[in-house]
Amino acid sequence: MGKTNPGDWNKIYRLSLVEDQTHLRIRYWRFSRLGLIVWGITAVIIISLLAWCLIALTPVKNTIPGYPDAHFKRGAIANAIKVDSLESEMTRWALYANNLSRVLAGEEVVGTDSLLVSNPGAYLQKIANSEMARNDSLLRMAVSANEQFGVSGRNRDLPLEGQHFFTPVKGTVSQGFDPARHPAIDITAPAGSVVCAVLDGTVIAAGWTDDSGYSITLQHSNGIVSCYKHNQKLLKKMGEKVSAGTPIALVGNTGTLTTADHLRLELWHDGEAIDPEKYCKF
Repeated sequence: MGKTNPGDWNKIYRLSLVEDQTHLRIRYWRFSRLGLIVWGITAVIIISLLAWCLIALTPVKNTIPGYPDAHFKRGAIANAIKVDSLESEMTRWALYANNLSRVLAGEEVVGTDSLLVSNPGAYLQKIANSEMARNDSLLRMAVSANEQFGVSGRNRDLPLEGQHFFTPVKGTVSQGFDPARHPAIDITAPAGSVVCAVLDGTVIAAGWTDDSGYSITLQHSNGIVSCYKHNQKLLKKMGEKVSAGTPIALVGNTGTLTTADHLRLELWHDGEAIDPEKYCKF
């Protein structure tokens, strides 16, 4: 088999389009082998790029089996928030039950920080069965006399130290709490970060002020009020009920009393400002 002459790659060929009956030449194309290969490779690359853009940048990708669409992503985020809220609620009542058992046994209440690093059920395992039965009887008598710890459908209110506060936003505390000069904390976070409610409650104020920008205020049980200021956008309206961990706003930089994206968080208990860092972890 003979070798191909290198000059054949640049040899010019002509492809003509001719009418069959009159032999009239309608159109013709001139090309070489090398040019044909270059044009072929270029066409494949362009077609591949167009196909990639069509799939990656348009809703066509949602038709691919197994591809997570927007509804799937929203559902996954909602489920993650629900799981986190359930874990927080379980921890909250486990801590409360531990302290309640100590009160019934005549012992001191353990601090919240100590309970977080210990096993909530370890203390109950050390009590004898007879002691447990006596404590159970005392508890039943207390329930009969006062529905404070009942299960009759009324809301159970925990003391401030027993509340489990949900972290409103992950970030860095840029300015701490000062009861006289700064009765709040500033949490630096990227713009658009989700702001969540610290406790179950009701929206009692939501709107715009010149100083604080978009702000939202929640009323919780036991005289607790939480305020979230300088938001980019509010997700809840006045009168709506929210659960701990529910998204209520987006971090922003609105209002005249701000110079960067952050959340100003205020906590009030019975009309007195309290330090959020004592109850929330950032």
